[in-house]
Amino acid sequence: MAVLSLLAAACTVSVASVATVPDREHGEPNAIVERVVDGDTIVVDIDGNRERVRLLGIDTPESVAVNRPEQCYGRESTTYLAALLPKGTEVTRVHDIESRDQYDRLLAYVVRSSDQLFVYLDLLERSYAGVMICEPNSFYRRLFEDAENDAFRAGIGLWGVCSGPDVPLG
Repeated sequence: MAVLSLLAAACTVSVASVATVPDREHGEPNAIVERVVDGDTIVVDIDGNRERVRLLGIDTPESVAVNRPEQCYGRESTTYLAALLPKGTEVTRVHDIESRDQYDRLLAYVVRSSDQLFVYLDLLERSYAGVMICEPNSFYRRLFEDAENDAFRAGIGLWGVCSGPDVPLG
């Protein structure tokens, strides 16, 4: 049974990861991280302009949403992403079909420039995120689903602690 979090409406860091971008040219760094908002949203500087970027293809438990309760593993996901992408980190944004969402956030896959870490794949492999594909942005669907299924089978991260994403605390 494939494990897939498909939400159409809202479309330890020292451990080495093999999460690099396959099958797509990603080019030179094109943004600098200013801050991590939560486990699937960051703020970056792009040529002097501040932009909020929603990470494509994944969903992390809520940790800061004003209108929703905090979810199991939300703080852990946010803390882990902040450790991966501290302020000043150069990243490469890789776009899919759509460039912005309904909240005017940029939509992109993010690669950490210093070592080519494919941030999304790392979050899925370590079970800090679940898959969330919002068509037509599905270039890495198979790769992401495979990583999520492996983490589910291993019972690690949010799968081991919370039984999956979108679980309220308490």
